[in-house]
Amino acid sequence: MRKLVYIFVITGLLTLGGCTLPQMVKMAKEQQLTVTPNPLEVHKDTVAFSMAANLPVKMLKKGTTYTVNTYYKYGEQETALEPIVFNANDYPNAATEQPRITKEFTFAYNPAMKSGVLQVEGVAAKGTKTKATPRMDVAVGVITTSKLVKPVAFPVYAAHGYNNQEEIIPVVIPDFIFEQGKSVLRKSEINSEKGKKLDAFIASKNVTKTVTITGTHSPEGAERINSKLSPDRAKAIEKYYREQMKKYDYQGKADSIQFVLKPIVRDWTEFKNALANYNGISSEEKAEYLNIINAGGTFEDQEKQMKKLPTYKKVFKDVYPGLRTAKTEILTVKDKKTDAEMTVLAKQIINGQMTPDTLSFEEMMYAATLTPSLTEKAAIYEAATKKGTFWNAHNNLAATFIAQAIENPSNAASLAEKAKAQLDIAARLNAAPEVHANLASVAMLQGNPYAAFSHASKASGLRGDNAAGLNGVKASAAIFIARYSEAVSAASSAANTADNLFNKGLAQVLNKDYQNALNSFNEATRLNSNHALAWYGAAIASARQDNADGVVSNLANAVKADPSLKEMALTDLEFAKWNTTEAFRNVLK
Repeated sequence: MRKLVYIFVITGLLTLGGCTLPQMVKMAKEQQLTVTPNPLEVHKDTVAFSMAANLPVKMLKKGTTYTVNTYYKYGEQETALEPIVFNANDYPNAATEQPRITKEFTFAYNPAMKSGVLQVEGVAAKGTKTKATPRMDVAVGVITTSKLVKPVAFPVYAAHGYNNQEEIIPVVIPDFIFEQGKSVLRKSEINSEKGKKLDAFIASKNVTKTVTITGTHSPEGAERINSKLSPDRAKAIEKYYREQMKKYDYQGKADSIQFVLKPIVRDWTEFKNALANYNGISSEEKAEYLNIINAGGTFEDQEKQMKKLPTYKKVFKDVYPGLRTAKTEILTVKDKKTDAEMTVLAKQIINGQMTPDTLSFEEMMYAATLTPSLTEKAAIYEAATKKGTFWNAHNNLAATFIAQAIENPSNAASLAEKAKAQLDIAARLNAAPEVHANLASVAMLQGNPYAAFSHASKASGLRGDNAAGLNGVKASAAIFIARYSEAVSAASSAANTADNLFNKGLAQVLNKDYQNALNSFNEATRLNSNHALAWYGAAIASARQDNADGVVSNLANAVKADPSLKEMALTDLEFAKWNTTEAFRNVLK
């Protein structure tokens, strides 16, 4: 802000005895006082300024003091501030050098102080005798631009934990065993436990994507026989599966199932795996088989070499039968309730028409996301909180109360209290970023930006829309507590709303970045042409750039959107340079 230097002009002296004090008071007309900033400004809830006082050379006489008493006067009230005291003993060179003191002042701000003046009086003293100058105005106040900040709250919901996407579940049927050299599915296999399991699965008509059948053979016999055995064994299972689907009247459902047959021929992998798990021979004896396999050669030559091993008959009897198989893996779609079903069931639960265990906790949490009604959402989350100690249920109930507070400002205080109670429970269970983010919003709703900024700073780790929403809360809190650079940074990553863009512009004004502030205010008005404060902020940014046309045109749009801003503009010291011009007065008629 502008620095104004005031030089006292003393028009009269008090009639106290002696000549030293009158001379000092007379010379005080040449003292210089510089107040910075001028006009005074409020940041946070404090008005802070500095005053530099320079006394004339030879003004301080031996054994005297000169005190500058400072007051902020508003209406019929005033606030006395700390004095600036010049003691002659502290300035031995006062006869040749100017005594100088610069002092920092602060005083607590209240709205009644918006229009007032900073006054000083000088008091010369020697012993018990004093003489005082008349009071004089040295600065005006207070610019309250920082108070234009828009409080922002944003509900942050934790993940519901329910997978609402299609889920594929693998169902593995134990291997069907075939006789040596054959591909006929025996009745004993069909009537076995694995056969019954497959039959039961087919009978249930699960939504099925694929049925993959892997046919294998044991490593004996001619290649032409083995190359046919593996696919034929896989086809035998497919044939049985299709017959069962027909039996259970699949109709069109059968056409959507893809059968994948994977015959394995001349592959020692299954044999090596089975051999590794076989305890009938020693590790040295197992190594003999592996040496033959690793040496290479045709499948039939390798088999002939194995037959010469002393343990071959034992391996053939115990290991080979398990290699004459068809493996069946089915990929089925997990059966889930539809969104419509869960919506209906959730409403029935909260209305007492269904028991709470009708939906799982995760289904209940997901169902709450399906309704646009905040009242229903809150009721569902409240029911979810009763299903156990789940922090995310309490967090999401609190988030819904915050959303209701945003929609119903007249009831915000009560809803913020309810949200705080739920968040206290959630924090005890898990002080997650979502919990801190919502505590930040609650603090803003309760008028505590310091707590809001603290919680917002602890809520790191959020992603996407939640992170952008939180940054809007953090930016507004940072402006309230005069951390303007941090406010600009947070607002730059906030959700693209008119209020967030307005706060960004305000933070930039307070950070003395006027052109970027003007850009931000313009973005806000492009999103919402009726955002009166954004137009008003643009007028302030224009004033800081000494742009008279910008002041008038933006104020015209501001008062058009909100006529109550006329009175504010007339007394706003941001516009002191223009408030007597015809163009300015015409806009505010």
